[in-house]
Amino acid sequence: MLRSTQLLPRVALVALMTLMMSTAATAADPDIFATKTGALRGVDVVAYHSLDPAAKAVKGSLEITYDYMGATWHFVSVENRDLFAANPSKYAPQFGGYCAFAVSHGFTKPADPNRWNIVDGKLYVNLNGAAERKWLKNRDAAIDRGNTNWPTVLTACEKRDNCRKSIN
Repeated sequence: MLRSTQLLPRVALVALMTLMMSTAATAADPDIFATKTGALRGVDVVAYHSLDPAAKAVKGSLEITYDYMGATWHFVSVENRDLFAANPSKYAPQFGGYCAFAVSHGFTKPADPNRWNIVDGKLYVNLNGAAERKWLKNRDAAIDRGNTNWPTVLTACEKRDNCRKSIN
């Protein structure tokens, strides 16, 4: 039978482990939306700036990459990678590549790289067609709200216990 002096350290250890696990489970979303295939699902974010507005995103190469803000970015060419490396803030999607509509409403959702818009030289992506249509309906106000919410929206999810679950 355990004495109370032996039981106390074990209870404290279990409590500490539980606290650590619950903190990790509700940690804030990462700054950049990334999957196993890379930032923004492995598409070349520089390529968007030369695409027709209705075009699909261009998948980057597994061999031509650049690490930025804890994510691996893929590119179709060394030239695109070098452009990104020289000025990531020009090419990286706004709101870390999370759905612009969601961020404008104070939460995060993943993004579909084929639901994209460039506004004033900045790339915005959305979750799906419905989110994109709603975002476009009042685009400028949505951008303003998103800018106000970003980046605090990344940690706000902790309070509501609804951070995007990591798929890395």
